[in-house]
Amino acid sequence: MDFDLSEEQKLLKQSAHDFLSKECPRELVRRIEAGDEEFPPALWKKMAGLGWMGLVIPEEYGGSGGSFLDLVMLFEEIGYKICPGPLFSSVVFGSLPILMAGSREQKKEFLPGIARGEITVTMALTEPSASYDPSSIHVKATARGDEYTLSGTKLFVPYATGADYLLCVAKTGEKKRPEKCISIFIVKNKIPGITITSLTTLAGDRQCEVVFDDVTVANTGILGTRDKGWPIVEAILENASLVSCAEMIGGAQAVMDMSLQYARERTQFNRPIGSFQVIQNYFADMWTDINAARYLLHKAAWKISEGIDAGMDVAMAKSRTGEAYRRVTTLGHQIFGGIGFTKEHDMHLFHERSITGDLNLGQGAFHRERVARRLGL
Repeated sequence: MDFDLSEEQKLLKQSAHDFLSKECPRELVRRIEAGDEEFPPALWKKMAGLGWMGLVIPEEYGGSGGSFLDLVMLFEEIGYKICPGPLFSSVVFGSLPILMAGSREQKKEFLPGIARGEITVTMALTEPSASYDPSSIHVKATARGDEYTLSGTKLFVPYATGADYLLCVAKTGEKKRPEKCISIFIVKNKIPGITITSLTTLAGDRQCEVVFDDVTVANTGILGTRDKGWPIVEAILENASLVSCAEMIGGAQAVMDMSLQYARERTQFNRPIGSFQVIQNYFADMWTDINAARYLLHKAAWKISEGIDAGMDVAMAKSRTGEAYRRVTTLGHQIFGGIGFTKEHDMHLFHERSITGDLNLGQGAFHRERVARRLGL
């Protein structure tokens, strides 16, 4: 099995790296993280011009028709530069569900706008339990003639304040098997009945509470088929978990690269600290963690691109990558020593994201359970 990148993927990664190095410096990341600045519209427009929002959208809907593996390659560079913004939410939680389950009319209505960066979409999935199973969905969609009313609370909705549309996962009935009564609704944001509150988070990312209070949605707003939404949610969770892994691996690679540079330049006892065995062992462990996680990521992403079931591979990748990222940033702190523990040092930007990345979309224990279930346990 050959996981070498194609020439197009190498070019995509290099162009993304060069663009973000220029357009998304750490100073901008810090300002956005501190809440002093929103994601710059001009930068979003430039990213759209590069085709990032439409990377996996078919050409007939205004995209470039790339593969899911291409998207993973892009997000490794996003993670390397820790570029904030609604790209993850709009592409992964927005365009992919519409692409998977939307009617032709829904695809024609939303996908071209997403590809051009003119429409942003996010998914309102998790609730106060912060769980990822159908029994945790309590937001209700009540049918009233040709409409539905949505009521309930969603938590940790990414970039909901600026999104044009929300994909709300709601319960459309009461059955013994809750996965048989879950539907997804396309809801125009900021209409009467929707209240959005920004949450304070460790990494400064834009997570929100969204309250639906008898929000009216036409029955044409159902994405796909009523009561058939949970398989779509599961597929999106797999995709989102892998894209999150890509961001974390990119971040871990950045930590190792800057730690290597420091270890070559910093001297103690008239020697670069990288010449000491304990530091060399740290780097060996970092390199092993990064490449083991990257192998699991690329294998799972390749399977999804080829239409092969990747549930086991996704669970293995997510269970290992978050923990690997945390270990790499911890070793990075130890290599930098005291300077790395100052809040102004870039190590903190990566360490914060290693913690939130591990927690997001299910921590290691959650995904190890999924592996166990796949093994028949």
